[in-house]
Amino acid sequence: MKSRDEIFKEGRKVVKKIIDQAAETARAETDNVPEPGLTGDFTFPVKATLNKGLEGAITGSTGIGYVNGEKGWLLYRGYNIFDLAANCDFEEVIYLLLYGDLPDVHELEAFKKKLIGYRSIPEVVIDVLKKIPTPHTHPMAALRTAISVLGTLDATADDCSVDAEREVAIRLIAQLPGVVAAIARIREHKRLVPQDISCTHACNFLYTMTGESPIDINNISEAIMNVALILHADHGMNNSTFTGIVINSSLTDMYSSIVGAIGSLKGPLHGGANERVLYMLEEIGNINKVEEWFKDARATKRKLMGFGHRVYKAYDPRGRVLKPLAKKLAEDHPDFMKLYDIAEKLDDLVCKKLGKEKRIFPNVDFYSGLVYRSLGIKSAMFTPIFAVSRIVGWTARALEYLQTNRIMRPRAVYTGDLKKKLIPIEKRKK
Repeated sequence: MKSRDEIFKEGRKVVKKIIDQAAETARAETDNVPEPGLTGDFTFPVKATLNKGLEGAITGSTGIGYVNGEKGWLLYRGYNIFDLAANCDFEEVIYLLLYGDLPDVHELEAFKKKLIGYRSIPEVVIDVLKKIPTPHTHPMAALRTAISVLGTLDATADDCSVDAEREVAIRLIAQLPGVVAAIARIREHKRLVPQDISCTHACNFLYTMTGESPIDINNISEAIMNVALILHADHGMNNSTFTGIVINSSLTDMYSSIVGAIGSLKGPLHGGANERVLYMLEEIGNINKVEEWFKDARATKRKLMGFGHRVYKAYDPRGRVLKPLAKKLAEDHPDFMKLYDIAEKLDDLVCKKLGKEKRIFPNVDFYSGLVYRSLGIKSAMFTPIFAVSRIVGWTARALEYLQTNRIMRPRAVYTGDLKKKLIPIEKRKK
């Protein structure tokens, strides 16, 4: 009988081959696209063209991650996302984003032990989660509450030095999967699954969420969850990342910053689109109805869930990876393959009709929901999974900004009156 490590390595080989093929296609299509701005040496003051929603605003410089929307590239600390997803454990990527370099063998072993040591969830947090009414409470609201409770239990929380904040970040990164898994199990009135300290971050997360060891699902589940976590770990100055940095810049505790980031991610314009993609695919219902549905959607100006992106004007590299992985997972499940076939045909139609015309392509949400559904995860938990990964980017960027911290304080243009005369209350008339 093969060991869990052997099965994981076999799955990694299968997944690596799929990712390498996606990377080859992406590079063939985008290598010749010129590099845009927002790279290289940077100092303040800087001139920027601003639009509503702070579009175009520059908050500072970063060495953590880079999104090239024209090429459809995503880099972490200079490494292409395809290379990281094909070759690394999620724990390596956590270390990379927090510390700046990929770990060596000894550093990785020590870091994994630290993460495992921080996995356990205090019983008081579980008790609070059990008192939250379900199922109508949004899982992200429950997650936000749990992180706030964790902050009250940490006597070191108010130490805002970089080293202390980094330690809190590592603790939260380790604990978040267990908290999310507990929320999922409690929502379904199922017993909580104890942490497995013998397996990887991705493996333990899947196990505590579903109650099944990944190797009992299939030989690629752990490897694919590992990839999904890597793909979502960081993505530029997105709304939740910016929210976390703004809060942390006041020198509050890291828990408060992450509560704010979770609140941002909860919003329907940020997290959760992959859940609505599945509803859309289920509404279409049949591959033969895709063209008619798409034609009607365009005529009625209906929003296509999982398509288009504020930054990407090319095919999202994360979507390039998740698409073939979704197909691989669906191969043995007719119901999932039916949804995948609908998705692939809609993908093809949108790229042909809107790709060149409006530069609208699938984003990371279009296929990620199919991946999670195939791994046995309920749709309501898709956004919390996003948080399990993105907390790495949230904390890494907050820590980076903290090193040269200045509290965020933008301005607004005042459009009201300047010299209104006050009228006594008895003479005021509406």
